[in-house]
Amino acid sequence: MTKFSVLILGSASASPTLNRNPTSQLVNINEQYYLIDCGEGTQSRLRAHKIKFQRLHHIFISHLHGDHYLGLIGLLQTMHLLGRTIDLHLYGPPQLKEIIDIHLKYSQSSLRYPLIFHPTQTNSSETIFENEQIEVSTLILNHRIPCTGFLFKEKNKPRKINPKAIAQHCVPKYAINGLKKGEDYIVFDTQKVIKNEELTLKPAKSRSYAFCSDTKYSQSIVPIITNVDLLYHEATFMQNEEKRAKETYHSTASQAAQVALEAKAKLLIIGHFSNRYLKLDGLLAEAKTIFENTELALENSIFEIEETQ
Repeated sequence: MTKFSVLILGSASASPTLNRNPTSQLVNINEQYYLIDCGEGTQSRLRAHKIKFQRLHHIFISHLHGDHYLGLIGLLQTMHLLGRTIDLHLYGPPQLKEIIDIHLKYSQSSLRYPLIFHPTQTNSSETIFENEQIEVSTLILNHRIPCTGFLFKEKNKPRKINPKAIAQHCVPKYAINGLKKGEDYIVFDTQKVIKNEELTLKPAKSRSYAFCSDTKYSQSIVPIITNVDLLYHEATFMQNEEKRAKETYHSTASQAAQVALEAKAKLLIIGHFSNRYLKLDGLLAEAKTIFENTELALENSIFEIEETQ
């Protein structure tokens, strides 16, 4: 069974408070770490959870408002000071590279490791990363400045070998990889065909996580995130502040819940809470009236996406 989880490192909007840090999340897929956004305090939150910085190979930045990236330069320099030499891949708006380059120029600094920058664009969704296990695509959001969300999706998994059936039919080891790919087994001597379904079991379903950073309420992302297992959607305000949400290109808890409902998400987590809300019960209750399976994206919370058949 492989792991797929999201650790909340920060859930505040605009500025940190004593109890909430600006946005940052750590996605763990089969013990491979992916950092989403890097607000102030992200380094200390990673340390608190005993996450080794050297295990971070991919960082995704949604947009260039400070509460989503101002912790990044400090993290990059700490990795340098810790002696990092392996590549680090950074995905974000094109201007982010200019910001980093200017900082390094005027601090007369350099990084001892390769920083490989992948610019994102906001014209249409695109796949920006993939490996054997997952692919990451952008979600085009409607914010005051260019902003993307990120959709993490596991690729289709290989079929599972049925050990009893393999033993019963004396299937050799060289045929195992083909069976996992869905191929039938042909007995060498007799040319008898044994159907794949007799020798294998259905694979676990592929899992998915959608991170919807700062955005106005928009239905445009719904077709892309339909049936997502876990959906994070900003919920900066309650519905009585809908006018304020619209003016600032943010969403209310009700609007986040409506997106989850239309997308048929399995679970919704809401965050990016305005500092005006010392208690968050009202935001949660409001979302639940529309989408019952909603939770708060509170600091230090871990949301596991379990494997299912």
